[in-house]
Amino acid sequence: MGRKIHPVGFRLKINRDWSARWFAEGDRYRSLLQEDFEIRRFVEKEADRAGIASVEIERYPNQVQVTLFTAKPGIVIGRKGESVKKLRQGLEEVTGKKVKVEVEEVDKPDLSARLVALNIAGQLERRIGHSRAMKRAISQAMRQGAKGIKIQVSGRLAGAEMARREWQMEGQVPRNTLRSVIDYGTAEALTTFGRIGIKVWIYKGEAAHEETRPVEQTDVYVSQ
Repeated sequence: MGRKIHPVGFRLKINRDWSARWFAEGDRYRSLLQEDFEIRRFVEKEADRAGIASVEIERYPNQVQVTLFTAKPGIVIGRKGESVKKLRQGLEEVTGKKVKVEVEEVDKPDLSARLVALNIAGQLERRIGHSRAMKRAISQAMRQGAKGIKIQVSGRLAGAEMARREWQMEGQVPRNTLRSVIDYGTAEALTTFGRIGIKVWIYKGEAAHEETRPVEQTDVYVSQ
């Protein structure tokens, strides 16, 4: 019997931080949690072409701060900040609160598990073979400096009648070692013969000190 555990939750406060940082109790916790889900769904829908690696949410007494880690900040920001302004206004309608949006660029998208999974999903939807897509993603990640990577796809692969699961791996991915910095991401490919799930683990080495960011980032754009 497999004892599977989420790679991110397993390492919280060891070398990972929460993607949503706030505190509430009782019914208020329930309503704020549902609001977080709505924020993430809205961002994924409005910025689906921007390559969103992760969304971090912080709450203050009169404000919600949403930080978007993206491989294509230009698409999120738009010309003269038009797109990010529209996104902020939409989030304010969803939450009913004042929202501040920050956009941070992901330096190496090939080392972001979520972006790698989205890239493979896009290739599967364009009818590219799953083995070829996985091999290409693995070689690019290792070239960018990953210590190891594992990719798993499951579903009706290549249009087969029976669903199956396949995986490829290169390097080492010590998923049971707490100090190992492992980025984990999932995506789904909506193909003509059904939905194919993709899981990606990327091992970046051991944490010598506390690391609270799942992906590397640089330039920050703040929408007031």
